[in-house]
Amino acid sequence: MSARLSRVASFRAQLVGLTTAVTAALVLALTIVVQLVLAASTNHSLDTVLADRAEAVISSASAGADGRLVVPQEHLDAGVAVYDAHGRVVAGSAPSSERTTYARLATTDRVRTIAEDGAEESRVRAEPFRTGDGASGVVVVSERLAPYERGERQALLVCVGAGAVMIALAAGLAQWVSRRALAPVAAMTRSADDWSEHDLTHRFDLGPGGNEIAALGRTLDRLLERVAHAIRSEQRLTSELAHELRTPLAVIQANADLLLLRRDGLAPELVEQLDEIAGSTRRMAAVIRSLLELARTASSEALTGLCSLRDAVAEAASSTQGGVVDVNVDETVRVALPEALAVRAITPVLDNARRLAGRTVVSSKPAGRAGFVDLLVDDDGPGIPTGDRDLVFDAGRTTGDGAGLGLPLARRIARSMGGDVRVAEGPLSTRIVVTLPTA
Repeated sequence: MSARLSRVASFRAQLVGLTTAVTAALVLALTIVVQLVLAASTNHSLDTVLADRAEAVISSASAGADGRLVVPQEHLDAGVAVYDAHGRVVAGSAPSSERTTYARLATTDRVRTIAEDGAEESRVRAEPFRTGDGASGVVVVSERLAPYERGERQALLVCVGAGAVMIALAAGLAQWVSRRALAPVAAMTRSADDWSEHDLTHRFDLGPGGNEIAALGRTLDRLLERVAHAIRSEQRLTSELAHELRTPLAVIQANADLLLLRRDGLAPELVEQLDEIAGSTRRMAAVIRSLLELARTASSEALTGLCSLRDAVAEAASSTQGGVVDVNVDETVRVALPEALAVRAITPVLDNARRLAGRTVVSSKPAGRAGFVDLLVDDDGPGIPTGDRDLVFDAGRTTGDGAGLGLPLARRIARSMGGDVRVAEGPLSTRIVVTLPTA
C-alpha cells in the first residue's frame, strides 16, 4: 500500500512541480518583456527630454548686433552648451566629466545622440541649428541616466517580488487542487489494497457519474469482479482436485501400510520402496489437507479461531521426520487463525528443514509491523543460494523427493492471512521466516 501511495504522492509532486515550472517560465518571460518595454520607453523618454531641451534653447537663440549668437541665460540649464559655427562656446558650459564629448560634438553638422560612460553616465544630444536672422551654431545638452536606471531597477525588483508571489501562489494552488482532486483516487487505492488482502466482495459503486473518478471506479469494479471470479474458480478447482485425489491416495497409503505390516516375508529392497511410497503418500495427503483447508478459509467471509504458536509448532514437528528440532517459541504468543491452518503454514517449512539438515532451531520474535509475529526456522542444511531465494517458492521446484508444493503452499496460506513466508539471513545455513497475524 505504501508503494502505491508513494506513486500517488509522486504524481502530485510532479503536477505541482510542472505547474511551478510553467509559472516560473511565464514570470521570467513576462519580466523580460517588461524590462525590454521599460528600456525602450526609457530611451524614448530620454530622447524626448533631450530634444525638448535642445528645442527650447534653439527657439530662444538669436543673432546679436555684432552677428554673434545670443542665448538668454534663463534658457540655459545645467549641462547645456551652445557653440557658434566655429565651435566656440557662446553660452552655457559643458560638465567637467563630459568636456571632451562636448568639444567633439561642437562642430557636428547633423543631429547626434550618444551615451557617455563616465563617473556619471549620461545621454548627450548635439543638434545644429540656424536662427531666423541667419546665425548658426550647435546646441549640446545632456541628461543623467541614473534616475532612469534607478527606476528600471525598482521595476525589476517589483517584477521579481511579484513573480515570486505568483509562483508561490501557483504552487500552493496546484498542491491544494491536486490533493483534493486525487483524494478520491488515494482512498480508492487504500480500499482496493485492503480488499485484495481480506475481502474481494467489496466494490466502489460510485454510481453513473460522468467524471473521470467515477469512470475509474466503474473500471476498477469490473476488474475486481474478474479477479474475484478467477480466484473463486481457482479455489473451486483446487477443492475439487483435492477431493478427487484424497481417495486414491488413501487407497495407496492403506495398501502400502498393509504390505509393510507383512515385511518379514518381503525383500529388503521392496520394504525400502514401500517405505518411500508410504512417506510420499503421507506428505501428499498433508498437502491435500492444506489445500482443502485453504480453499475453505478463502471462501469464508471471515476467519475465526485463535491458537498458541508454540502448540502449532509442536504439532507441525510431530508430523515431520528428520533432524533434531530445538523449539524456543514464547508460549504466550497466540496467532489469529485456526490451529489447523497455522500448522499447515508451518509444516512444509519445518519438513524441508528437517529433511535437509541435522539440526533445526525454531524461535519467534515480533515482526517489523504491528499485529504480526515472525516464526524463525533456522537449519544447518546446504542452504539456499541468494539467486534462488524467490525461486524456491515457485510451485513445482524441489530439492528433495517432494512435489515442490510445500513452500509455495506455506507462503500462500500465510499471505491469505496478511502474512508472508520468505528467506532471510540467519546464524545457520538457512533461515526461513513465517510471518503470521497475532491475536
